[in-house]
Amino acid sequence: QVQLVESGGGLVQAGGSLRLSCAASGSIISIDVMAWYRQAPGKQRETVASITSGGSTNYVDSVKGRFTISRDDAKNTVYLQMNSLKREDTAVYYCKLYIFDYSGRRNAYWGQGTQVTVSS
Repeated sequence: QVQLVESGGGLVQAGGSLRLSCAASGSIISIDVMAWYRQAPGKQRETVASITSGGSTNYVDSVKGRFTISRDDAKNTVYLQMNSLKREDTAVYYCKLYIFDYSGRRNAYWGQGTQVTVSS
């Protein structure tokens, strides 16, 4: 079994910053791609950022230059540093990790979601 625990969401004023964390624990051999998604009310879930095991990153255009994804493999944790937040960043943020677990397969695991609300 693998568990993911997210933290770091909250209420912030426009222009402010938040740092999200997603820590994995359990039957983990290694972690491949780590990613952050978000879903705003009435909208589809979208990929915000991703990072490979080699450290290559990708971002949706709307957050480029403002958000930074990083990982700490020793802690099985992925982070999302969010700066210059805008009202349109308001959403529930989810982490998704592709994990090689003791089943011998690469499985995708989702975090429970954390609310980010940006006020004007």
